[in-house]
Amino acid sequence: MKNPLTAHFDWVCEHDAATRKFQTGFHAQLIDQLRHLIPAGSRVLEAGCGRGALLRALRPQYGLGIDISPKMLESAESINKQDGCHYLRMDAVDYRGEETFDYIVMDYLVGYLPDVQAALENLRGAAHGRTRLCLTSVNTIWNPLLKLGQWLGVVTKQPQSNWLSTKDLVNLLELAGWDVVHQSTELLMPLRIPLLSRILNRFVTRLPLFRHFGSSLYLVARPSDPGLDGEQLTCTVVVPARNESGNVRAALERIPVMGRETEVIFVEGNSSDDTWESIQREMAAYHGPLKLSSYRQPGQGKWDAVYEGFSHATGDVLVIQDADLTAPPEDLPKFYQAIISGEAEFANGSRLVYPMEKEAMRFLNLLGNKFFAMALSYTLGQPIKDSLCGTKMMLRSDYERLLLRIKELGNFDPFGDFNLLFGSALMKLKIRDVPVRYKDRTYGETNISRFTSGWLLLKMTVFGLVKLKFGRG
Repeated sequence: MKNPLTAHFDWVCEHDAATRKFQTGFHAQLIDQLRHLIPAGSRVLEAGCGRGALLRALRPQYGLGIDISPKMLESAESINKQDGCHYLRMDAVDYRGEETFDYIVMDYLVGYLPDVQAALENLRGAAHGRTRLCLTSVNTIWNPLLKLGQWLGVVTKQPQSNWLSTKDLVNLLELAGWDVVHQSTELLMPLRIPLLSRILNRFVTRLPLFRHFGSSLYLVARPSDPGLDGEQLTCTVVVPARNESGNVRAALERIPVMGRETEVIFVEGNSSDDTWESIQREMAAYHGPLKLSSYRQPGQGKWDAVYEGFSHATGDVLVIQDADLTAPPEDLPKFYQAIISGEAEFANGSRLVYPMEKEAMRFLNLLGNKFFAMALSYTLGQPIKDSLCGTKMMLRSDYERLLLRIKELGNFDPFGDFNLLFGSALMKLKIRDVPVRYKDRTYGETNISRFTSGWLLLKMTVFGLVKLKFGRG
């Protein structure tokens, strides 16, 4: 006897032409939403792929769609066999694939599954350490409108389905070995209506009073146990240094060894003092365990220096250590532990937790940092207490992917803090603050102008809101 759900979707495949046409705008907006996260050329698994329209639209390098409906799969296979997509008749509850994917998509599937937890556990086996599971589901407050739509004939008739809230889905994901890194509602206006859809879906649904009322629940999760072998990994510490001659020796004395090997790369940045000569002198006199090299940055700004240093890095883990040493190098092992444990995929230093030394941060700088932290937390959808602390750590493999993602943002950030944070948010990396004790300078003066830099940061915050928060949907 045919499974009732299989029979239902076989029937839908042959009778939903009218409703599909009416819902064209809705599905197009869902595709836009997922394309914002999933870059073309990825390896994608879609559970509940139907005719494969979404899978094909994501333009995967390799795509696998699974579904229980033979008629849906027959339709999928007949459309295009040269697009890198393949199809398999399989229930997500029974999936036992051996290959791994960069992204796993469950688009409006969980409501039909007889055992959601079992399906999520099985799909966990198709994930590697940086896989992202993208799950959409109906927001249950829209159920009365969906029933009305069925009565009007603009929504396909539905079988009895699971009643799942965002909290239910988060709970099931966690039980199945997934860690949720993003949750939101999307598509306050499901139908695509010129101008109105754009305003409601890009702006209004992001606002506090309306953010729970989108028609679609949207969650992104990662494997919850992507721990790494910290003793086998290597680490590169990039030290941007401009007018920091008096801090070079202290940096070499205080930067700790992390992992199997730690290299330190000094990048000198158009100094007016003898910083470059000091770097060469101290490196020649050094006989410790660190592997050393140095470069002069080709352009201007801290991001240019960081980019130059990272381009020469050989370590598996990359970290920035400002040469002023106001964020102590002794705290770097805390960042390393956060990365190798999997508790963070992007470790962001926070100077705003512990009491500061008297001269460490001027009052206006402190107020500015707190303002930008609140704005950035809203923009990224993850809590960030201090956006401007120079110490930031991530895997080199993630950094290389990040460079590709931030191309769409353009060359707008001379500091690099927002490049790294925005790129991590675009990839839905798990961002976590690591508190550091912010110290007074012992040499030189700050290279940052409060008002000029504050204006630049304000512009970048607005830029981030437009590109990340309101630039999709």
